[in-house]
Amino acid sequence: MTRIAIFLGSTRPNRIGEPVANWAYDIASRRDDADYELVDLRDFALPHFDEPLSPFLGQYQHDHTKAWADKIASFDGFVFVTAEYNSHLPGALKNAVDYLHAEWKDKAVGIVSYGITGGSGAAAQLRQMCGPLGMADVSMTVRLMFLTDFENYTVFTPAADRADLLGVLFDQVVSWSGALAPLREEVAVAP
Repeated sequence: MTRIAIFLGSTRPNRIGEPVANWAYDIASRRDDADYELVDLRDFALPHFDEPLSPFLGQYQHDHTKAWADKIASFDGFVFVTAEYNSHLPGALKNAVDYLHAEWKDKAVGIVSYGITGGSGAAAQLRQMCGPLGMADVSMTVRLMFLTDFENYTVFTPAADRADLLGVLFDQVVSWSGALAPLREEVAVAP
């Protein structure tokens, strides 16, 4: 079965992303089209990128990198739940993506972003990162606005249509993950 990771991309204390990621996972867990897993970047405690060699080579030296690579390699697609800090994506999320290379290739990506403007800056940066790594970002993005989807800018209370938009995002990620499967299989059997 197709495996999709829902990534909680913020690691800061009192992060608002935790209820957002839990909401996305709760909706995903009611679906039967893929196996969904919530992945919290906090659980990996990746230091600022510290591998001596380029991720392009795939010759990881540190145990934390090897554990991260094994986790990412086990998925067919991803949904990134990202905050927007100063119109950019969280440093911890960029760092986590930068650690690896081949493990991201030929996999579908969806984005759920949140912030004052719905996290559009963070979503745009993630899209820029995906292409060079060989990831295919789907057209649907769920943008959650502090003004309309958070009570007092802190308590997550998504607007009624957000679950429907998230459903479309999941449909696209699962569909694209399936379409990209032959490319991943070619790499797996290559000499």
